[in-house]
Amino acid sequence: MMDKKTLVSLILALLALCLCVAPVSAVIQEVTLKGTVSVLDVKKNTITIENPSQYGCDYPAGGSPVCTFTPIDSAPVTGAVPTGAAFSVFKTGDTVIATSLGGTGGTWITLAKLYGPGADEEYVTDIVGDPARVPVPLVGDYALDISTAPDCSACYGTTCTAVSADVKVKSSGTVVDKKTLTPRQSLMFNGRNDGSSIAVTFVKGEAPSRGCASSVAGMTGAQPITLFVIEVVPPVGFVPAGAVAVSTPEAAQETVPVPTTHAASLPFAAIGALGMMALVLAARRR
Repeated sequence: MMDKKTLVSLILALLALCLCVAPVSAVIQEVTLKGTVSVLDVKKNTITIENPSQYGCDYPAGGSPVCTFTPIDSAPVTGAVPTGAAFSVFKTGDTVIATSLGGTGGTWITLAKLYGPGADEEYVTDIVGDPARVPVPLVGDYALDISTAPDCSACYGTTCTAVSADVKVKSSGTVVDKKTLTPRQSLMFNGRNDGSSIAVTFVKGEAPSRGCASSVAGMTGAQPITLFVIEVVPPVGFVPAGAVAVSTPEAAQETVPVPTTHAASLPFAAIGALGMMALVLAARRR
């Protein structure tokens, strides 16, 4: 029969083995809402959204997940903005997606402005925060592939300070531009000749600690969060799928209008994006 000392040694060895094979995992709950901006409080650094719906997925047996926004019985929800630049992007009445950690509201890690005529034809034009937390595609058939690199001398459990972000811009699924951005650097692509453009500024962020010598296998903790400011200008004449175009010249201006911040010609769009980048830099220096 195994003695007590041997039994304890065996248990410790098994626990060590589990730690070696278990991946680093994050445990902090994320709550993603969709609603309408009702209050912007610059002094308190908060944005409030009303009539919220919560994002969630059902997993039917043998089928693909079905993910939707479902209305919830909730008072308006308030959260602190990721950066003060959000106040120059969002305005009262905008439909937005807002994600927070650890519960509903408190601090938004992502705010995204929606563009589209209905629940099934929505696209994102602007993001302030972590783009990985936005479950709606970018307008104009753009997409981003982003990965961050850790500073292994600045790690805290499961995350490290990000020294850079590798950003790939995709158009219709094809990579059309890419750049490694350090904090406060930007990338801008406007090469489609349809009046559209996308501007990406990496403000700051975190990266997973796995791969660093200090990383402990099996450790649980916070998931890495990034902060970007992203602006997408839709193509000229962009009409989301399902929208009904009007036929009379007088009413043509009312066909799914592009928001005024995006309705300029390409040179003005570029100027606006550069202005946004300046605001981000100013906010970081405060």
